[in-house]
Amino acid sequence: MKLAVYGKGGIGKSTTSCNISVALAKRGKKVLQIGCDPKHDSTFTLTGFLIPTIIDTLQEKDYHYEDVWPEDVIYKGYGGVDCVEAGGPPAGAGCGGYVVGETVKLLKELNAFDEYDVILFDVLGDVVCGGFAAPLNYADYCMIVTDNGFDALFAANRIAASVREKARTHPLRLAGLIGNRTAKRDLIDKYVESVPMPVLEVLPLIEDIRVSRVKGKTLFEMAEFDSSLEYVCDYYLNIADQILARPEGVVPNDAPDRELFSLLSDFYLNPVKPPVTSQEEELDLMMV
Repeated sequence: MKLAVYGKGGIGKSTTSCNISVALAKRGKKVLQIGCDPKHDSTFTLTGFLIPTIIDTLQEKDYHYEDVWPEDVIYKGYGGVDCVEAGGPPAGAGCGGYVVGETVKLLKELNAFDEYDVILFDVLGDVVCGGFAAPLNYADYCMIVTDNGFDALFAANRIAASVREKARTHPLRLAGLIGNRTAKRDLIDKYVESVPMPVLEVLPLIEDIRVSRVKGKTLFEMAEFDSSLEYVCDYYLNIADQILARPEGVVPNDAPDRELFSLLSDFYLNPVKPPVTSQEEELDLMMV
């Protein structure tokens, strides 16, 4: 099974991806997480350091694929999750999609894809260009990380459009939304009402999730020393269980940009007020 995780920049994709990878490993699956971001920090909370990228390794080998071995590019992370960082082109030059393609090409030559039950692509990009939409060419499911804010849902809508486009030629489905750092979910519900899609989980605003990124540890590793964090791990285990059940998923019908802008802004500008009942109506209700 191949998964692609997308979402607005800074929304918590990598932290979410790492914890989902560990949750899948806890369910007995052999997992490979591939970071598709020039920052090459997707797997930081799994390994505790910035691992060398595939592009770095290929440059060292003068792009002789036959000289690259699995141990040159695959690093062991927490919980037995294997980690790869694709890396990226120099700033302002090259295409991120090309890098992802080269990463997949190399891993296929190493027969790496055949050794895993789940491969998870953690992908840069909120507004998806053709290059960074490349992992959708290989994925069975896409998951979108969002919060209850306008910008993240606007980005989610653009990603949904990419899923719909790729689903024309690939057996790709949107597994659903993952709400992150979300005290309320009213705007998420408003969006899902307009663009029907599953909501896999909504994680509240938990400070320890942010701290885990700084510490370079997953919530599962932190919970080994602090049992009060086990309830946070349950959120990720719930997502893993839903994915392992191989949901039907959806091919989303994204909302046009202006229509979505109007929908979400109107939700804030013209909130629906509860009906005002007269004192007599309240007395009648009390009598009933």
